Parts: sequence; C-alpha cells; structure tokens
Amino acid sequence: MSALKTAKSVMSQRLQHAKIVARRSNERGHADHGWLNTYHTFSFANYYDPKFENFGALRVLNEDRVAPKTGFPSHTHRNAEIFSYIIRGELTHRDSMMARGSSDVNQSKDSFYRIKRGDVQFTTGGSGIAHSEQNEHDSQPVHFLQIWALPWKNGLTPRYHDFSVSDAEKRAGFVRIISPLQAGKAATVDQEKAAIPAIAGTIPVHADLLMGASLIASGKSAAWEVGAGVVTGKMDRNVYVHLPMANAGKAKVRLPDGTVLGEGDGAFITKVNGGDMLQIVSVGIAEAEVVILDSA
Repeated sequence: MSALKTAKSVMSQRLQHAKIVARRSNERGHADHGWLNTYHTFSFANYYDPKFENFGALRVLNEDRVAPKTGFPSHTHRNAEIFSYIIRGELTHRDSMMARGSSDVNQSKDSFYRIKRGDVQFTTGGSGIAHSEQNEHDSQPVHFLQIWALPWKNGLTPRYHDFSVSDAEKRAGFVRIISPLQAGKAATVDQEKAAIPAIAGTIPVHADLLMGASLIASGKSAAWEVGAGVVTGKMDRNVYVHLPMANAGKAKVRLPDGTVLGEGDGAFITKVNGGDMLQIVSVGIAEAEVVILDSA
C-alpha cells in the first residue's frame, strides 16, 4: 500500500465518528449584478434559506468577483468580525477610522489599505464602522472570499489587523491565519489593545474561530488539526471546508469519508473534537486551494 493510501486509511479510521455533509456550489445563493458576481454559502442579502443561517461562529462565506473600477461603496458594519481573503487581483479598503495612510505622497483620497493575493484583511465591526471596498485596478477583476464571524460579545471597539502568506508557505501545509483572542471573552481594555492571539503570528478574533489555508498539489495531501490545540471549545466542533473557484474547475479534493469536492463546493463537518486530524487529498488535475474555518 502506498504511503498516501496508508495515511488516508489511518485518518479515515480516526475520523469514523465525523459527520460530513457536502454543500455544492450550485446550491449556494447566487447573484450577478454585472459589477459583482457573488455566491453565498449562508443566507445573505436577497438570498435566504433557514437551513443556512450560520455554522457555529461562522455567519457569512461569500465568494465574490468584482469588476475593475467598481466595488462596494461606503457602508456600515456593527457587531461582526469581518475578513477578506484574496484569491486573485487586488482590493482597496477605505474606512472611517482613516488608519492606513496614503498610497503615495501625491494621494489626496482618504486613508486606505490595498490587499492582494496572499493578504487577509480583518475588521472588528464592534460598536460601528463605515468602510468601502473597491477594485481600483484598471483592467483586472478581483476574486476574494468575504467571511463574517459572530463575535462573543457586542459593542467592541472597532479594530483592524492584516496578515500575509505566500503560496510557498501554503504549499508546505495548512497555514494558520486566524485564532481567538488569547484573553478571551473577559479581556480587559489593555488586553484588547495588546491583541495577542491564541496562536502567535495569527490575526486575533473575538470568537472561538480558527482559519487555515493550504495549496495542495494533485496527488498530495495536507492535514488540519481540529481546534489547533488552542481553543476552549474542544468538543463537537464545527469545521467548514471550502474549495474556492480558483483553477477553472480543474481542482478537486477528497475528504476522509470519500466525499469529493469540486471548485466552489464546501462541506460541513460535525461530531469532531479538538485534536482530530482532518486529512484532505487533492484528486483533481490542478493544485487545490483549500480554506478551513473551524469553530465552536
């Protein structure tokens, strides 16, 4: 038996208690506004399905493509943890906090932050913030995931964080991008300002939520440790696996129970506990970009 088949067999045995339910791409909510082509895993905007309101702390997972020289005008957010994961192109974020500085010395617009492939930009909406997200590129669309989590309490002070990861790092295995604020729900003002995450080097969020991403070559596999060894809610975790539409439909992955996901598909994984290893095998003809969202 090959090493890959042996590993798959071991991991499948270890996760026999898991329940895995696919969420197919064509079952998601979808809207094409011309400037925005968007798919909704959960109820959002004009798409509503009572079966898909949230999954643990995960509330929104939108896969968006925004045309050049267009975008989301200024709008408000409150009491949500919001992050953008760039797949291709670039996205410019401008906000009411004016916290990021000018793009160059001649820039007269509001303060901004421009993100590109490999970047993740995070916002605590908290007590309220207004921002815009624009594709200011002259010709290239931007393709990204917009993800929201439910915070463990309302009225938090708005805050920004960012994270960058190379494709090479993702090819080495799952990179941990987001983890809970180490101080937890009872964090003091000073601990909020210090913003120390449970996993060093990640973005700290106000939720029992972990995010990881990997690029898996065809025929190879990568393993995600449920709970990453740091969360307080260790039992019965909710793990969502998403395969973005990044390679013209050529990427596929196989989960431990044999479920195969194509691009745009996802899977709800329940009845798993902290420390379980989730092995994902790339079975398409192209490299698979896999995003994992792991919450209580």
